[in-house]
Amino acid sequence: MTTPLPTRPGGIAPAGLPGYIAGLPFLGRLTSAHHGRRVEAGSVVELVFDYEVGAAALADGGWLKIAFRFYSDWSLFQTADPAAADYLSAELLSRPPFPGESPATVRELKVRFDQKGHERPYQKAILVDVVDGYLKPGDVIRIRAGDRRFGGPGTRIQTFVEEAFRFRAYVDTAGTSRFAAVPGDVVLDIASGPATRLEVTTPRLVRAGEPVPLHVRAEDRWGNLATVDSLELHLDGGTWGETAPAPSLPGSALRRIALFPDAGTFSLRATAPKEGLASTAPVTVEAGLAVPRAWFADLHVHSHDTVGTNSTERNFAYARDAAALDVLGYTVNDFQIREDRWNEAVALARTFHQEGKFVVFPGTEWCGSSAAGGDHNVVFLGDEIRFPRDAAGRSLRSFEWNEDTTAREQIPGRWPLSELYAAYADQPEDFLFIPHVGGRRAILDWHHPGLDRLIEIASSWGHFDWFYRDALSRGWQLGASAAGDEHRGRPGGGAPGVSVFGARGGLTGILSEKLERADIAAALRARHTWATTGERNVALLRSGPHRQGDAFAHAGSEPLEVAYRLLGRTGWERLELRDHAGSPLIRNLHAELGYSPRRLRVTWGGARIKDRYRWAVWRGKITVEGATLRQVRAFGLEHPEEQAAQTGEREITFASETYGDADGVEFDLSDLAAATIRVEVEIDGFNKTGSPLDRNPWKECPRAEIAISGREWAEGKASSLRRDLPGAELFLEIERITEAPLPIDIAGTFTVAPGNASFGFLPLHLFGRERDDAKAWTSPLFITFT
Repeated sequence: MTTPLPTRPGGIAPAGLPGYIAGLPFLGRLTSAHHGRRVEAGSVVELVFDYEVGAAALADGGWLKIAFRFYSDWSLFQTADPAAADYLSAELLSRPPFPGESPATVRELKVRFDQKGHERPYQKAILVDVVDGYLKPGDVIRIRAGDRRFGGPGTRIQTFVEEAFRFRAYVDTAGTSRFAAVPGDVVLDIASGPATRLEVTTPRLVRAGEPVPLHVRAEDRWGNLATVDSLELHLDGGTWGETAPAPSLPGSALRRIALFPDAGTFSLRATAPKEGLASTAPVTVEAGLAVPRAWFADLHVHSHDTVGTNSTERNFAYARDAAALDVLGYTVNDFQIREDRWNEAVALARTFHQEGKFVVFPGTEWCGSSAAGGDHNVVFLGDEIRFPRDAAGRSLRSFEWNEDTTAREQIPGRWPLSELYAAYADQPEDFLFIPHVGGRRAILDWHHPGLDRLIEIASSWGHFDWFYRDALSRGWQLGASAAGDEHRGRPGGGAPGVSVFGARGGLTGILSEKLERADIAAALRARHTWATTGERNVALLRSGPHRQGDAFAHAGSEPLEVAYRLLGRTGWERLELRDHAGSPLIRNLHAELGYSPRRLRVTWGGARIKDRYRWAVWRGKITVEGATLRQVRAFGLEHPEEQAAQTGEREITFASETYGDADGVEFDLSDLAAATIRVEVEIDGFNKTGSPLDRNPWKECPRAEIAISGREWAEGKASSLRRDLPGAELFLEIERITEAPLPIDIAGTFTVAPGNASFGFLPLHLFGRERDDAKAWTSPLFITFT
């Protein structure tokens, strides 16, 4: 029975309840014991959230969301198996009633996880539905992410470092599907784990007598900058110069300057004595090199201003001090960046820029959909920063929307891509456009020869050889570039994560006489570049005075000689000179050095599709009959959750994901001639709404297998079997390989037969692949045979 109150204008209410409600935040509050804690990247925890219902209560049909950034690779939550990892649960903790207060009528809380359950950037969301009834102010919804009460291990935290990782609550109190943000986020500090490896960086190719920066950083098992007791660098030639200042961010990195007066190939060895870590890298010194050294750039780096991780300042510092980059391109999603943040970032770029040491270009990513031209980066090479409006005040964005936007409509700016071209075509030398493959891949039906000068063919999204081939087959004169498209706070060839960004970030190599803004800008527009999949490898292509990227004429009656060179680290296994239609030269270094009588390799790779959720999820096994397996070695695996291991004397099992890259296993056989080798795989794809415990078979090829008889191979009748599968360069292969060391420096010449393509010239570029699937592409020589 309701306790009567004295007669007053407010009428009758349960005793004490109005005052209690008045003291609650209207939309409630989200709390967690983990708030403010420091947690290790990639560790496993049980995370408990308490959402206290606010004064607004929660109506029948109301919702609660706890959202975090989409590009986090936090392990996906599931509600199907309480004893498995990442189990998600929700329960109601009812507040004791006030005198005369009716109980809440809710019958059930339904919890689920949706990878796109809210708005960018907070798209990944835990959703709790209020079913058949309402909740009272002060009731608590307790959500356990990685619930351990039923035997599960917990949930794996995001694998990359973040200064302030946020869980943000949104609530629909009235059941209208209109959500409001709950003030006060749950914030974690995600930090690196113990150091497990050293990453040594050299320019790889330098001119004798030039000062050479040599660098090492410590990393944890996920590729985050980690801390060691001390770092040491050792040279087998040359002399040491200055030691650079310590990096201005947490972790251990060391940079020293060396001088090499004499030509040769030298080894840099880094050690962390207390931790027992060591690593080496080569550097080649030449007297007659046309440039002081190879320069390396990451021209596509995001920060938390849009959908990246960590502050812009921290990303700049990481690029300079941890990744030891020469050139950085800061990039913002054009529709999402707030103007005040853009102005701050441009000012910061000017602060970090230092001629001769660290060149910084600000830029934008035009984010039009693929049907309207697709993603194109706009790099501002000169003094004019033409964004977010032109001189007439017209918007230069694709459209404008960010998390602070209150308007509900979406108004186009420069749309489609041809409108963007028109906005910058008056001064093309001050701008650099780079089409790329990301979420909204560029479609090369659209092209502007004065603005589009490079094409991004590798990034943390994957490897896109098909994209380069598409451009050159159309007759577009585009040079090679690769970049991080870095969303994880690790620019400069950053380590891959789990899920969307599953490949190592790429790098663009640059040939320039000076490390100064004007010279680097001119080299980029001249296409004097090469692309790598994140390694400090060098790829060179010349013909007489002409270097990669040059367009020139040659007498049609005269064959043309070109010179090529690849400098790497783990050993080059394949080299191709490619034109618009094929490969006039292919060198298989395994065959040249001689196949092993016992050693084979199984490789799987490529992607399902060319668009955003492209990766292929592989689960498979290799079985051998008639022989036993020995010396099993996996390669290409990007992180600890990818596995390939011998599970019996005749069996290897593997599980990995490929994004256009390749993974694989090498092994010896006790008797090749007597062996039969069979590879069986299941191929899955991205599962947006289903349980991560369930398969999502790739509809065009859910299973595949290949098998070979070793007898024919032992007799020299065959050396490889490749099956191309439905997808984007998706394949499965068995092949013989050499036991001899593969070259880390390979050069040669080739005579090109005269002949133009139908579009009037011949584009010829160099491609190389190392044993661990590291790749490099040069910009083409664009040869017009007259």
